[in-house]
Amino acid sequence: MQTRQYYIYILASQRNGTLYVGMTNNLRRRVWEHKTDQVEGFTQKYGVHRLVWYEVTDTPLAAITREKQLKKWNRAWKLRLIEESNPEWKDLYDELGD
Repeated sequence: MQTRQYYIYILASQRNGTLYVGMTNNLRRRVWEHKTDQVEGFTQKYGVHRLVWYEVTDTPLAAITREKQLKKWNRAWKLRLIEESNPEWKDLYDELGD
């Protein structure tokens, strides 16, 4: 039986730009929805389309808990989290598998 995975992610408008924290069970689909402005709201309004960080969990509860935690973090902590694993602020979307 295949275990489901859940993702917590951070999108950015550009390096050190506007940030968005979200969670999903299908990271590739969800980021594509943001990139193509399928999602009305914050990411569409502010052009937040670059996947700069993500984390994988095995349960929806763990993902929701982590998402809420990150949303409460101050900006400096989020920037440090991104910089630790993605110092170039590359768009990680193209590196995602199918």
